[in-house]
Amino acid sequence: MPDRTTEALLRDPFNGRTAEAEPLPPGTEMEVVIEIPRGSFIKRGSTGQVDFISPLPCPFNYGSVPAYIGLEGDLLDALVLGPRLSLGTCLQVKAWGAVILTDRGMTDDKLVCSTHRVTARERQMVLRFFSFYARCKGLLNVWRRRPGRNACEGWCEVTHALARARPREATWRGSPVDF
Repeated sequence: MPDRTTEALLRDPFNGRTAEAEPLPPGTEMEVVIEIPRGSFIKRGSTGQVDFISPLPCPFNYGSVPAYIGLEGDLLDALVLGPRLSLGTCLQVKAWGAVILTDRGMTDDKLVCSTHRVTARERQMVLRFFSFYARCKGLLNVWRRRPGRNACEGWCEVTHALARARPREATWRGSPVDF
């Protein structure tokens, strides 16, 4: 049985269950805030600060789940399939899986969300994009003199990604990592 600290880290703020004791199924609703609308060239972080300007538009609505902190210390990333959403849009949407990205040697899970179950074709498209993105981000990190491995490690279940994240505490003031 986990101690109180471990249990608190695994607690899911959406329904009060622990990820270890009661896994969350695919299709669990999450609150997502859009930071990069589909088609945007500007990559912003969770604080709203511009990280870089991409030569290619973002093919997804990209944002974060404000209730969770990912393994790299920033808000848990999420992408939302479907039509373009405005910057700052806050929505409840189902998470169907996650992409595991390694950025500068740090694991950075990205929930894949949609109003419908993600199809095999959509999943393949997302994985192809993040494989390409990891290579591009690796080049950007070399240019910025930020060492570490970059790669798309594949797909995982929502349960796995949320079990590795931790609930956001009221004292959180932003990522300790400079992106």
